[in-house]
Amino acid sequence: MLPDFVHLRLHSEYSITDGIVRLDKAVDCARDDGQPALALTDLGNVFGLVKFYQAARKAGLKPLLGADIWVGDPQEPEAASRLLLLCRNNQGYRQLCELLSRGALFPGRRERVVLDPAWFQEIGCEGLIALSGAAEGDVGRAILQGRADEATLRARTWQSLFTGGYYLEVQRYGHPEEEMLVAQTAAISLELDIPVVATHPVQFIARDDFRAHDARVCIATGYTLADKRRPRHFTEQQYFQTRADMAERFADMPQALANAVAIAKRCNVTLTLGKSFLPDFPTPNGEGLDDF
Repeated sequence: MLPDFVHLRLHSEYSITDGIVRLDKAVDCARDDGQPALALTDLGNVFGLVKFYQAARKAGLKPLLGADIWVGDPQEPEAASRLLLLCRNNQGYRQLCELLSRGALFPGRRERVVLDPAWFQEIGCEGLIALSGAAEGDVGRAILQGRADEATLRARTWQSLFTGGYYLEVQRYGHPEEEMLVAQTAAISLELDIPVVATHPVQFIARDDFRAHDARVCIATGYTLADKRRPRHFTEQQYFQTRADMAERFADMPQALANAVAIAKRCNVTLTLGKSFLPDFPTPNGEGLDDF
């Protein structure tokens, strides 16, 4: 009997710079593997959300909606970290849209959408679930830099902001220091009573797609495949994992797999499609909108 598992982290071709997953292929993989749900969490946008929502529901899967975002550090403006946001309900969907819109429209922004941490309190985040970002999140980065106290402090800050909705991510996809990171993350989890969740950063569907994905990243970043100096942020293991694959990777942490399913159960967004929602437009002298 395989444990249930749900992919909560997936970058599709709509991530533009670092994903080549076609939505129909991802939905087919999840359905064929018997996974009950699937999340779409593109980098800094929700461009593929409606298409994914329709495809998942048609296939009998529960669509989980979210985004992988950059969060700025007021003390280090150039050192943005990652956080994964999932919509718990329709309120969370609206909050995510507002956060991304504010980031996209922020004056002087550069090539990526970076959110100010203060916006979470201004806009609200009670409708969202946050995952720590593993090695790319601020907690993970502090651990990798040997700053354990700073990692604990940051985890506690997110825990207080996303009350009951913050999880520490653990991943195993070939990162050079991943076992140390998993162990330290688990220690913080025990200390602060923050649940851990196993995720896998899906960037392409099959292992053989790694070369094509590498080319996509080079195009986006201005490098060539032959350039030995180019940064290499991805591994051949970032393909779509089955439940059996994940059960093998996290045989020592079954609760982290179970928490992925628990999060999926908590996320319930219902979109109304095929209908336009227009803002109320103020008219002079109380005149009706049609008359005006």
